[in-house]
Amino acid sequence: MEPKSMSRAIAFGLLRALLIIGGVILLAWFLWEIQSVLFYIGIAAVLSLIGRPIVLFLRDQLRFPNTLAVIVTLLFLFSIIVGAILMVIPVIAEQGENISKINIEEVKENLEVLNEQISDYFGINRVNVLERIQNLEFVRENFTMDIVPQFVNGFFGTLGSFMIGLFSILFISFFLLKDSRLLLEGVLVFSKKGNEGQFLRAFTKIKQLLSRYFIGLVFQIAILFVLYSVILLSLGVQNALIISFFCALLNLIPYLGPAIGYVLMCAFVISDNLGANFTEIILPKLIVVTIGYGIIQLIDNFLNQPLIFGKSVRSHPLEIFIIILIAGLVFGILGLVLAIPLYTAIKVISKEFLSEYKIVKKLTQNL
Repeated sequence: MEPKSMSRAIAFGLLRALLIIGGVILLAWFLWEIQSVLFYIGIAAVLSLIGRPIVLFLRDQLRFPNTLAVIVTLLFLFSIIVGAILMVIPVIAEQGENISKINIEEVKENLEVLNEQISDYFGINRVNVLERIQNLEFVRENFTMDIVPQFVNGFFGTLGSFMIGLFSILFISFFLLKDSRLLLEGVLVFSKKGNEGQFLRAFTKIKQLLSRYFIGLVFQIAILFVLYSVILLSLGVQNALIISFFCALLNLIPYLGPAIGYVLMCAFVISDNLGANFTEIILPKLIVVTIGYGIIQLIDNFLNQPLIFGKSVRSHPLEIFIIILIAGLVFGILGLVLAIPLYTAIKVISKEFLSEYKIVKKLTQNL
């Protein structure tokens, strides 16, 4: 090759590489700018997967017209979302008002008394908890007595944006439920000519598995909500239903969520009985919470999760644990939440397009 031709080839190669890099950067910037839209589409896809069996039941069993079945399904899902919001808002407003009326000195005295009782009961040196907390850099920089009112104001300030997002999600969900091929046709755009059959099989399988998975999660949250509510209501904890609802939602974060839920539940039990005798009142209630929470987690881990994670996505529990662990280490809490759905989709796609590899055959033999 002549030097002139070689220089042209090198220049063309560099120009092509720069254009590719520029295109990737531009695409990443564009996706970042429309991240809220992508989020709406993702949530709408999840709602459509959850609502699809309801639509099929109304349409095939009760003979509803397709459009009417979709509308009834969305109204049902919308009523659940709005019901949860209406249940939370008054409690947040009430607690914000109550906190603004708190006598700080009285709270300090109660905490000091509780600290002394705990130290005496367990036979440990007394630790000034308030002083330790106040000396934390995070607390000094971020916590003031105005934090709760600010949170309440911010909550209501973003309520309008939330309603816009909710309307967008329901609007997108309506068309995804009404025309089940709408999302499929969007996916097939990225397929090569002749590979449409593989894309169709992979998409159908992913939709089937994830639909069962998300429906299973809804049942898991509902079961945990009922069981948590029984514990807190039996102890007479204020706002027991709200606390139980949040603790149940935390289980969407594998492994880490239940631990946070337990700490949150214990904290509410202590705050609800602040000023009471630790040995006679607070400690017995904490023991009840610990035993009850432990039993519920055993039920969830050995009954609920194998049915949801194992049978719905057809993966071994150890396989699921390793994937969640890796996703959590690499991507944090978001990785913990999205690990199983994304791993399931990757497995199905790998089976369709990479089935010649032994590791793929081994991992996808149950699909």
